[in-house]
Formats: sequence, C-alpha cells, structure tokens
Amino acid sequence: MSGVCDRARDLGVFQSASDDGRIICRCEEITKGEIRRAVHDGMFNLHEVRRFLRCGMGLCQGQTCGKLVRAIIARELNISAAELDDATARAPMRPLEMEIFGREAPGI
Repeated sequence: MSGVCDRARDLGVFQSASDDGRIICRCEEITKGEIRRAVHDGMFNLHEVRRFLRCGMGLCQGQTCGKLVRAIIARELNISAAELDDATARAPMRPLEMEIFGREAPGI
C-alpha cells in the first residue's frame, strides 16, 4: 500500500492515448482520458478520483464502471488493482418523485 500513497511518485508526462475518448462511466459520462489525467494530476486512489470526477457516483453507483475505473488507475500507477482501497459500496439508486413520499401513511 505504500506505493499508492507515495505522492512523490513520478508518473512522467501525461501522454494521450488513442482510446482516451472512450466513455468508462456512462452515468456521469467520464472518459478514460479524464480518469488517466486525474491520476497524473495527483489523485492516487479510487476515492480521490471518484470525488473529483464523480465516476461511479451516478445512478448505478459504480456497478457498471467500478472495475474499469480501478483498472485504469492501477495501470497509470503501475500497481496491481488489488493494492487500491475499495470504494464505498452503495445500492443502485433511482430518483423518486416527491408525490410517492406524500402517499405514505401518517405515523410511519
């Protein structure tokens, strides 16, 4: 785990890749290049990348993109994906209309 937290790590100059435009997080429309750029800008763990870009924080709560985001971060840091801390898991959500809450019986 010490390699992940080492902020003095030199990742080299960010170089664009041909697939950087590929959307990884469909809920928040985050591309592979945005994730790679965030790592090169100093976000060395999954929590930081998620908070900065909001990848994995949309309706699916990372159920679709979580493994891909983890793999991209690990590849950029040149570490194993297992070395990254797990993100906080939440159940997939969907918006509800306030009318639904208004139908609840009093006292519940």
